[in-house]
Amino acid sequence: MSNQENIYLIEVGVEELPSSYIRNALNAFKDLVEKALNEANLGYDHIAAYATPRRLSLMIHGIDDAQGDIEDWVKGPAKKIAYKEDGTVNKPLEGFMRSQNVTEADLEVRELKGNEYIYAHIHKAGEAAEVILAEIIPDAIRHIPFPKNMRWGGKNLRFARPIRWILSMLNDRVVDFDLEGIALSNVTRGHRFLGSSHIEINDVRDYEEALEKNFVILNQDKRKESILYQINHMAKSNGGEIRKDDDLLEELTFIVEYPTAVLGNVQEKFLSLPDVVITTPMREHLRYTPVYSPEGDLLPYFITIRNGNEDYADVVAEGNEKVLEARLEDARFFFDNDREKPLEDYVDQLGGIVFQEKLGTMADKTARISDLVGRIGEILGVGEKTVESAKRACHLSKADLMTNMVQEFTELEGIIGSIYAELDGEESVVSNAIREQYMPVASGAALPESTTGTIVSLADKFDTICGLFAIGEVPTGSQDPFALRRKAIGILRMINEKHWELSLSECIDASLFSFVDSMGLVFDKEEVRKQILKFFRGRIDTMLDGDGIRYDIIQALNDIDGEDSLRVFEKAQAMQNFFVDGDRKSFLEAVTRVENIASKNESKDGKIDEAILTEEERTLYDKVLAVEPELEEAYSKRDDARYLELLDSLTDAIHLYFDRVMIMAEDESLRNNRLATIQRIDALVQREFNGNQIVEG
Repeated sequence: MSNQENIYLIEVGVEELPSSYIRNALNAFKDLVEKALNEANLGYDHIAAYATPRRLSLMIHGIDDAQGDIEDWVKGPAKKIAYKEDGTVNKPLEGFMRSQNVTEADLEVRELKGNEYIYAHIHKAGEAAEVILAEIIPDAIRHIPFPKNMRWGGKNLRFARPIRWILSMLNDRVVDFDLEGIALSNVTRGHRFLGSSHIEINDVRDYEEALEKNFVILNQDKRKESILYQINHMAKSNGGEIRKDDDLLEELTFIVEYPTAVLGNVQEKFLSLPDVVITTPMREHLRYTPVYSPEGDLLPYFITIRNGNEDYADVVAEGNEKVLEARLEDARFFFDNDREKPLEDYVDQLGGIVFQEKLGTMADKTARISDLVGRIGEILGVGEKTVESAKRACHLSKADLMTNMVQEFTELEGIIGSIYAELDGEESVVSNAIREQYMPVASGAALPESTTGTIVSLADKFDTICGLFAIGEVPTGSQDPFALRRKAIGILRMINEKHWELSLSECIDASLFSFVDSMGLVFDKEEVRKQILKFFRGRIDTMLDGDGIRYDIIQALNDIDGEDSLRVFEKAQAMQNFFVDGDRKSFLEAVTRVENIASKNESKDGKIDEAILTEEERTLYDKVLAVEPELEEAYSKRDDARYLELLDSLTDAIHLYFDRVMIMAEDESLRNNRLATIQRIDALVQREFNGNQIVEG
């Protein structure tokens, strides 16, 4: 049983880490230590993980005094080579005994797969916790992953930033280990400017309190709560409110150790600019939080989080205001300069921007996606007005890339185009579609709301994916420089959200044709098409797994070629419900036998001669004839739950058929007729899933 009194603390002190590195590094550090403790059989209750910009800390609560004793049986050499003819120990057994540090008294002969082997009984007393920790902790530190590692100070250890100190304690004593000679003790450091650089920890239970006295709030959740409370309170005190921004809140949490909110002012002269022009440099460049009125209007305030206390808050606010003023002066100049001509006038310049060396310019891409929205609109059967609006949006979609605003604030692509289009008097459906073309911008991010914007976004993403696959720029392993996986998942999410019966293969065919037709690109169209469909299938499998669909059901889904992707998700959910609800063992046995035998029918012409059917055969045949129209209706109505139940209604008849009918009869006509019957049933099953992939139980 774990000793509740034992707590082990490891703190890795570093130069300030990039905020984007910290969350994943901390989670990985905790996972590495958890795994190592479990493998070492050293018990504990739980691990608390904390991080600030200058430290990664783990507190292992309830850790045992020592690992459990090891009791195990280790397989050795075969008995026939373990002993000599006179029964004495042979060399192979001698070596085995020596390697395991056992005597003959610890050996036992056991049978395995018809052969006899020597097994050694291993008993090893557990090591003290300090000994185990001194092995696993430095190894875990070495393996903390970062997006970018470097060697620092001539050491072999690679880390994101230099490690300046390590605190390693079990209760009230230091647990020593060596990590590249880095100083290790019971000493930690407080806030860089407000706290002490030498804080002795005499007991790990005092650790968090000692840091807080030195202006370090160790627990990132407490820092986040403090930041959120302060900015909400400050905004309300000034008649405003803030908007939910998890990404900014996460970044603020990991760039400070002691957060204090400071209010700043936005000069009135800048408030005539579009809100996004003001808030983008605030959020993206300066990490300020904008303040809005209850009606949603931008107020002339911002809130920043300083890493420190309230001392000289007015000086800090003044400095922040000056930095923002400089940014907004630039933004106003760019905006005014851009608006000297309409967005339409920027379109002709797109021929000077290369989309991809082998795939042409942005002007080429604009033309391709304009053609593709027409094809997608045709497949979906949307109105002519919608297609016209989508084509107009495509025509203007990349124009803002040539504006000063987007060249300065790249994150505003599409957004600025939408604003300028609206100012130019374009229809709202067009300006909205320009803004929605890049959505979703991240995993789980918002999707386009309008039909027009969704079609434009689909066309843009299909064009990028198909074009890059056509020239061999395919994602490999963790490498995906063009974010094609995210784009593919975005396509699937949009189709599912809109409940559109849109065939991926038709869109891929149309997109690939455009590269051949307009660009003269040469590639193996069929091979590339297969690669892209396989790529989409991989994303579908990932999404289904994330939705909790069983792995075997995912594997049982058949080829997506010619199938609209929404139907694949519908089938998967119906199958999940079907196989989880009730005993399907008999059904699976039936369809699996059908599949296995159908695969032996080489002719597969499917013709059944009713004249030579025996009475036993006709029972199943008649049931199939009776259920086929209902199956066809269920399938056409996309009622997969009903389709599966109808298939299940054949279970008893299939088993009875196999029990009473010799499929592989000597008479060739009988054999082929019976195989054709089985093949006919198999075709009905395969339309929905592959039974051999399903694991019952």
